[in-house]
Amino acid sequence: MADLNIKQLISYSSKGILSKELVKTERGNVALFCLAKGTEISEHTSTKSGMVYVVEGKGVFELEGKKIEMLPGVLIFMEKNAAHSLKAKEDTSFILTLGL
Repeated sequence: MADLNIKQLISYSSKGILSKELVKTERGNVALFCLAKGTEISEHTSTKSGMVYVVEGKGVFELEGKKIEMLPGVLIFMEKNAAHSLKAKEDTSFILTLGL
């Protein structure tokens, strides 16, 4: 995919998470995540460093014990193996880039 309109790809389920792979390479990938209001992703880690870019919505991202407000335009960088979790306070979408 060489040309994407992220806003047109956003859609929410009545509850839970929708994800769409945007780019995949040998080193990593880029995906769009759409979380319904109230959805939580429990604490986990990744073997690759990554970035989260919030497109729309509002939530809380916890990274290594630090709470970060998820608002449109916020960019969060994660080192590999960093413990993180999140909760969507309203319908929230973000782009996750891993290992690129």
